[in-house]
Amino acid sequence: MVPYMVPSRKEREGMTSVDKIEVAMRNNATDIRFADCLKVCTHYFGKARIKGSHHRFKTPWLGDPRINIQNRNGMVAAYQVDQVLAAISKLKGE
Repeated sequence: MVPYMVPSRKEREGMTSVDKIEVAMRNNATDIRFADCLKVCTHYFGKARIKGSHHRFKTPWLGDPRINIQNRNGMVAAYQVDQVLAAISKLKGE
C-alpha cells in the first residue's frame, strides 16, 4: 500500500467528516469503528444490502474489489478496511 500523507491542521479544517474518517482509515486500518466505515461506504456507494451481520455495497463495476463489511464488536476487520479503500481508489480513478 502507498504511504498516505497526514493532512495539515489547515487542510483538516476544510475536510468533511467522511474525508477525516477516510484519512484515519488510510493511516491505521486496524482501529476503525464500524459506524465510521459504514458512513464512508454509504457516502461513496449508497445504501447497503444487509444479510445477517454483513453489509454489502454495490459498486459500478463487476468483480473485485467488492465491499462487504461486518460489525465485530463495534469495529471493522483490517482486511475489510483495505477492501473499502481499494474500492474508493478505483472509484476515484487513483
